[in-house]
Amino acid sequence: MKTFFIFWLANLLIILNVGLAKKGVENRYHKFSETCMGTEFSMIIDEDDLAFSKRVAQEAFKEAFRLDNILSDYISESELSKLSQNSGYQGFTAISDDLFNVLAKAQTLSIATKGSFDITIGPLTRLWRIARFKGILPQGDKLSSAQKRVGYKNILLDHSKQEVKLLKKGMALDLGGIAKGYAADQMLKICKFNNLPRVLIDAGGDILVGEAPRNKKGWLVEIGGRKHPDLPILTLSNIAIATSGDIEQSVTINKKTYSHLIDPKTGLGLTSLAQITIIAPSAMEADSLASACLVLGMDETKNLLQSKTEVTAYYLNQTNNNIILHQIVGGH
Repeated sequence: MKTFFIFWLANLLIILNVGLAKKGVENRYHKFSETCMGTEFSMIIDEDDLAFSKRVAQEAFKEAFRLDNILSDYISESELSKLSQNSGYQGFTAISDDLFNVLAKAQTLSIATKGSFDITIGPLTRLWRIARFKGILPQGDKLSSAQKRVGYKNILLDHSKQEVKLLKKGMALDLGGIAKGYAADQMLKICKFNNLPRVLIDAGGDILVGEAPRNKKGWLVEIGGRKHPDLPILTLSNIAIATSGDIEQSVTINKKTYSHLIDPKTGLGLTSLAQITIIAPSAMEADSLASACLVLGMDETKNLLQSKTEVTAYYLNQTNNNIILHQIVGGH
């Protein structure tokens, strides 16, 4: 996911890439960072007591690390990896609350998008990681083999027993489009439980904000970054925002530009120059919708969001050197 630029307290404090400027920082604002889930997680807390803020931040990061050991497809001993390793075997497997919650949410979105969001995309993800590194397209036979192991309908969930079954051998689940958002949600719960509600959490570019800083209307989030400073700056509180797109994250192979995001139906990286920002009640929803809606395209995104009244999308289309911004308000 893309890193946001955070502007806060007008000229007194500017936060770029969720990093504090050297001057004008008041003692009540504290920033903490850790590397987790293969990216940087940061927290900014509005609280007078530094020691208390640090203790709560450490507790929140500990939760993120715990979830990484459950949801990661990079860690061979994670609960997710072990589940994938046992794909195709008969019988259901009992799984943890956290993994089941994420799988259930992912499956709901997969059904709603008819497979444009699909966490069984792991075999394709691994091929494209190599392709981006080597600068060559995946070979046709390997691509075809990977696609045969992709399909959200090959996941069976038993909600009454909290069990799951992966129907095909060689399946590989990839929660890269939803896990960081889920982790951010759990981190904010810890902060609020400890009476630290005024916090901003950046989970690798997925932004989740609690209550507004004292004497402020909200946290100011610029969605355009350095390249598009003319795009809206949003004032947010108690909400999440996530961006997905290939305007800044892509690879060019044989003079054709491919996104880091893969269309599960074609097995190929997206080729349209687009970016979408989702504002939603939870980071897990914003994270997953950002990935799904970019694959869907703008028209299908409008259809999807008709039933989501608490979600707003900013869809950025790039044609040649022209950038066009479309706002899509859920429920309309």
